[in-house]
Amino acid sequence: MTRLLALLLLLLPLPAAAAGLPAVTVDAGADGAQTYSLSLQVLIAMTAITLLPAILLSMTAFPRIVIVLGLLRSALGTGQTPSNQILVGLALMLSFFVMGPVLERVYADAMQPYLDDEIDMPTALQAAAVPLREFMLAQTRESSLIGFSELDGNTQGYADPADIPFRVLVPAFVTSELTTAFQIGFLLFIPFVVIDLVIASVLMSMGMMMLSPMLISLPFKIMLFVMVDGWTLVVGSLTASFAL
Repeated sequence: MTRLLALLLLLLPLPAAAAGLPAVTVDAGADGAQTYSLSLQVLIAMTAITLLPAILLSMTAFPRIVIVLGLLRSALGTGQTPSNQILVGLALMLSFFVMGPVLERVYADAMQPYLDDEIDMPTALQAAAVPLREFMLAQTRESSLIGFSELDGNTQGYADPADIPFRVLVPAFVTSELTTAFQIGFLLFIPFVVIDLVIASVLMSMGMMMLSPMLISLPFKIMLFVMVDGWTLVVGSLTASFAL
């Protein structure tokens, strides 16, 4: 967690401390009064802090994991159980686990040299972008990459992966993650839909059409999920799907 916080501070654009500008400036008026104002760079940094979580979550394993967990809850038909807080917390922990090697490389190649005054801010940002780029490229579908490249006006492709700009790579990565997440969700739905169909057919054959099939199938779906150790299987499969 400490390394992640340090990485967030590294990615802030134009930090006031690096530029040597004070956070608060004091101006003396003609009548001897003093006025206080925030530095423009501090304002920019505060704005970046609000946008940085969304940007980082779009460049990590979080979208695929949280979508699959949400679809799994819908397939089980348990309503709001587990709650959104639990699903998001589990998705964050799994994201930290998956992104661990990437964050370690960012810290070793960019953060630590920057803190030791061995490299400057632009060099540190370039070094931090390398492992993130490699992770996203490994998870991005070629069709999504080609599509966004054509939208960007490049119909010839890129000679080297390092030439792909982030404005093309990031949306292609997010689109690929959404596609993969929905594919995994579809596979998760199949056994639970079969249970719903079987229960509905049995109830209809018994003439119990006024009884909700969901009310009867829910305990069977939960029992099946627990018997096969479903949470371990889903979490393990999600983690393995990010194998580089």
